[in-house]
Amino acid sequence: MTPSRDISVLLDIMAQLRTSGSGCPWDLEQNFSSIAPYTVEEAYEVAEAIARGDLDDLRDELGDLLLQVVFHAQMAEEQNAFSFGDVVEAITRKMIRRHPHVFADSGGGLTPADVKGAWDRIKAEEKAERHARWPESAASHTSLLSSVKAGQPALARATELQRKASSVGFDWNDPRAVLHKIREEADEIEAALDRGDAAELAEETGDLLFALVNLARHVGADPEMALRGTNAKFERRFAYIERALAAQGRALQGASLQEMDALWNAAKGTE
Repeated sequence: MTPSRDISVLLDIMAQLRTSGSGCPWDLEQNFSSIAPYTVEEAYEVAEAIARGDLDDLRDELGDLLLQVVFHAQMAEEQNAFSFGDVVEAITRKMIRRHPHVFADSGGGLTPADVKGAWDRIKAEEKAERHARWPESAASHTSLLSSVKAGQPALARATELQRKASSVGFDWNDPRAVLHKIREEADEIEAALDRGDAAELAEETGDLLFALVNLARHVGADPEMALRGTNAKFERRFAYIERALAAQGRALQGASLQEMDALWNAAKGTE
């Protein structure tokens, strides 16, 4: 098969990979849930390529993300749920509907504020239509938090859940109160460690992370960007340890924790 710019070729490749008996064993055993983490990962890699300003890599990463869309659409088609064409039709319908000032006779002269107002109104209409399609049990109660999308990264969703709750006064007024909560959650983790309960430890760790996101929100820091910054700092300092040991003709595996910790502190001193 020859590489092509034609989307139909990519759809054919995915169909062949999912063909029982002649397809790829790994691709055949996948489902929506098993593929979902890869979809999120590819979206992050697109964002990373943009952050680096690497347009060649961005092209490749966008291809990887497109493959995820094709993969999900192929599995849905196998279940007679929808096809890739249905996905394209749905998004084109949405974009046309949300831009009446571009694709319909609107008289022109709209300001950005007018466009924003129309966008919000149309989104609200679409949301009402979706709710109307839900089973009665699912649509019977609409929480304040219902508008917070479940598919977001956990840090972003935690921030948005807290913002929504804060809008009705369910929040602390002082970051120091959040610090007190963080210490409380840390104490609960210590107690769980004493009990050796793995499930409880996972739950308490989640509570601590949620409290840390709350602190970031209260001090005006984006938790995702803050963690990205810390990740980069960790990489720089760890690379310093590697270089320092290599200069001594040694490998990481041959160094003690105390030696690596001393080099870590030296790396901090250089920043």
